[in-house]
Amino acid sequence: MAKIFIFIGVIFIIIGILMYLFKDFPLFHLPGDIVIKKENFTFYFPITSSIIISIVLSAIFYIISKIFQ
Repeated sequence: MAKIFIFIGVIFIIIGILMYLFKDFPLFHLPGDIVIKKENFTFYFPITSSIIISIVLSAIFYIISKIFQ
């Protein structure tokens, strides 16, 4: 169980470093993300980005479960 947490932590660190290096990362500016801009208010709901992140994380966790089974 500890190996899984270490592996997940390393993945999060790598993702964080990549997002820091590529500040204009297009993940959260995809078509389908909802953006509502008013005078003093901006609402942003990244629905497409959330779906892509969910698919990627599901695949990663599936692979991890098959490796450690």
